[in-house]
Amino acid sequence: MISTGLILLIVGLVAGIIILKSLGLVLIIAGVVLAILGGTGRAIGGRRHYW
Repeated sequence: MISTGLILLIVGLVAGIIILKSLGLVLIIAGVVLAILGGTGRAIGGRRHYW
């Protein structure tokens, strides 16, 4: 999720498309939050990890 967000963010910056920048940023933030929660051992959606 983090890598997809990073790709969308870069493409959005290069192409100048605002929605891609926004989606990329949202995916990066969500991926980081899920990675941190998964790393602490908290169950996310009934699973110990999200991948």
